[in-house]
This record gives sequence, structure tokens and C-alpha cells, in this order.
Amino acid sequence: MAQTNVLVVEDESIVSKDIQHSLKKLGYHVVGAASTGEQAVALAKEHVPDIILMDIMLKGEMSGIDAAEAIRKEANIPVIFLTAYADESTLAKAKVTQPYGYIIKPFKEIDIHTSIEMALYKHKKETEVLKERDMLYALVENKDSNKDILFVKSNSRLVKLNTKDIYFVEALKDYVVINLLNTRYTVHSTMKDIEAKLPESEFLRVHRSFIVRVDKITAIEQPNLILENDKKVIPIGGSYKDDLAKRLNLV
Repeated sequence: MAQTNVLVVEDESIVSKDIQHSLKKLGYHVVGAASTGEQAVALAKEHVPDIILMDIMLKGEMSGIDAAEAIRKEANIPVIFLTAYADESTLAKAKVTQPYGYIIKPFKEIDIHTSIEMALYKHKKETEVLKERDMLYALVENKDSNKDILFVKSNSRLVKLNTKDIYFVEALKDYVVINLLNTRYTVHSTMKDIEAKLPESEFLRVHRSFIVRVDKITAIEQPNLILENDKKVIPIGGSYKDDLAKRLNLV
């Protein structure tokens, strides 16, 4: 597993070195150390670290809060504030930059480790949610041009499927299983909903529990049909025989 890259922003040299030493002991990789807000912004842009430990009260014209705000406008990097001040006024200003946590000085190594891991986990989940949201927005905006694409949720992420790769769909109680040649996806849905999302010209309901892609049918041996490649045998429901016959070019 790749090491987590950390940028340290602290204007007290001794404190900065102590933090860097603790980070290295904990297994993190320190990509750089800044003592001013301006340096922090520059190093963040140069190294794009996984996370930044930022002292709120930096010497100079740019405070840690100002630096965090500038970085947030340029990159999606989580920031944890280091502070010896926990007054309401300072915290109110810091909240605007949407930090991923605060570590109150003096602190222990366990405080650093816990805060970093919690921040990284939160950032990862938020990023996944944003990606899924943006993807859904894109689908809504381009719904007319995506008739051959289907997105299914798998392991907390959306996976794009080309409908031409789907062999059949099978009902399984409150779920449906979308079967490709070597992969299957189980989703919480109904056959009616899935059938409505699939191109009507390419798919056909052949049984109460099965929808097949017509061009994947390789043979019919009543009362079943057989799909190509995986040789899957699908039952043909009595009330669906006529619809199937109409869709096939019989000679």
C-alpha cells in the first residue's frame, strides 16, 4: 500500500521537526514542511499531498486559515488544523475553510494518527459521493444519448455497463441479477423497472423471472432457450411464447 503523503505547515521550527519525526514513526511520508502560509500554498500546489497539517496561527501576512482557503480553491486536499487556541472566534473563522479536524496543542502521536486516519476516511467517502452525484447529473442531462448504457451500483460505486454485453437478467426475490458473460451484478430493483431501462428492440421478457438479450439466443429446445458462449439454459414461460415467436425470424 502506498504511503500517505503529508504536508506540515508550522512556523515553530522545533514543533515542526517534532511533528515530522512523529509522522515518520507512524509510517507517513512527509513531502514538505512550510513555515508560512505562502509557502504552504506553493508546496501544496507542487506536491499535491494526501493531507495537510496546518497551524492556524502562522507568522506573516497569511494565516493558516487564509492558506487553507487558498488551497481549497485550487485543490481538493483535506486539511487538519493544529492550534493552541480553541476560542470561538478562531474556530468560527476556521470553519469557513471546511477543515477535516483540529488537533489541540500539545498533542500526542496517537492524536495525530487518529485525526489523519479519520480525515482520510471522511475525505474518501465524500469524494465517492461527489463522483456518484456528478455521474448521476451527467446521466440525467444526457439521458437521450445513453440508451445503450446502464449504470449499476457495486461496492459503493457506479459501474457502467453496455447493454450489448448483457446476456440475461434474472429475478431473485427483491433483487435482480444482471448477467454478463463472466460477471454478474445483483441490484435492488424489480424486473419491471429493469425491463423499462433496457432497449425494447434488443431485450425480451421470456419468463416471469427472466429477460434475455435476443441476439444472444443460440438455440431453442422447448420449453427452454439456450444462450451463446455460456450455454445458459433459460426457461420459456407459457404466456411469453407468442412474443418470442414474433421476435424470431422463423423459416
